[in-house]
Amino acid sequence: MNWTLFFARRYLFSRKSHHAINIISAISVVGVAVATAAMVCTLSVFNGFQDLVADLFTAFDPQLRVSMAKGREADSTDPRLLELQQWPQVAVYTPVVEDQALVVRDGRQMVVTIKGVDDNYMQQAGLDKLLYGDGSFALHADVLEYGVLGIQLANQLGLGTSFADPLQVYAPRKGERVNMANPLSSFNHDELQSPGVVFMVRQSKYDANYIITSIGFARRLFDRPGKVTAIELRLKGGTDIQEAKQQIRQMLGPDFLVQDRYEQQEDVFRIMLVEKFISYLFLTFILLVACFNIIGSLSMLMIDKKADVVTLRSMGADKGQISSIFMHEGRLISLVGAVAGILVGVLLCWLQQTFGFVSMGKTAGSFIVEAYPVSVHPTDILLVFATVVIVGWLTVFFPVRYLQNRLL
Repeated sequence: MNWTLFFARRYLFSRKSHHAINIISAISVVGVAVATAAMVCTLSVFNGFQDLVADLFTAFDPQLRVSMAKGREADSTDPRLLELQQWPQVAVYTPVVEDQALVVRDGRQMVVTIKGVDDNYMQQAGLDKLLYGDGSFALHADVLEYGVLGIQLANQLGLGTSFADPLQVYAPRKGERVNMANPLSSFNHDELQSPGVVFMVRQSKYDANYIITSIGFARRLFDRPGKVTAIELRLKGGTDIQEAKQQIRQMLGPDFLVQDRYEQQEDVFRIMLVEKFISYLFLTFILLVACFNIIGSLSMLMIDKKADVVTLRSMGADKGQISSIFMHEGRLISLVGAVAGILVGVLLCWLQQTFGFVSMGKTAGSFIVEAYPVSVHPTDILLVFATVVIVGWLTVFFPVRYLQNRLL
């Protein structure tokens, strides 16, 4: 065993001649542990919110979405898309036509996104968990076309979960200039009936802007017969999504984009990652301040152990070996603080997951979840441990080198 490390371990856990040194050493360990626990808890809360947002998008966003890299539409009979439709790992293949239109209801006008989907859409999406109302999800029946509105959009139009009079929908005709004498003649016009339900994803991007209807309605409204703007895919159980994504990209070539759920919401998750990274930097700075307590503890210990230093020097130890004792002492303090802080942080996260002690607000139902969500990721634990050890070791390196010339 390295004798300098042995001395450092004895100095850390043994009683000092001055009780204040024990107190300062304990404060150093506690300071590092508290900063470490704060890092674990904060990063885990960010993970919890990220997982929560991902769950909210899961029911609306497909596992994989194929869209055009250039242009806005493709032929539904494109041989590459037909090959994809027959690909063994595809469980549900849903063609989509999506574009913006104007809806009018009792003098209220809003620009919305019309999402026309195939009849197998309910097999592809978990939308049944997000529906509210006395009716049932339907896209069309005989000559009637139904539109399922987002709950915020229905509210802005003054509608409930169902409406008796049809919703008027307008979209500009392709290649036509607006006739200023009769502007409506330059628009395609159609009507949507209510199936008696609305959907709520709890994301205004969808709830306040989207209407889901049949792909036939969307193709007529936007003058896109036989066209698709995207393909939504649900894969068979047990399929590796990332591997399937790469294989589909190779199958379709550079003319198509293939995106998983995180890539479909890239902006949202990028912002969350940036916020998490900034919080990590601030907490690392707080950890650095906490590690300065170690310097005071080491300087006091050097003064307390002057007699031991003289004995070691007389036994042949040089100044570098003696300084390494106190270097190991500082590193042990940061290591003990890191382990203790991680254990405390993981325990607090478990308590929050289990009992939800820290709530989002006092009024029940005001938020999507009642308590702050947390999710402990092993990679974050490793990152926190590495950060604490590196910052702690760097913090004691230069001060010990400086103090050895003054105190040893």
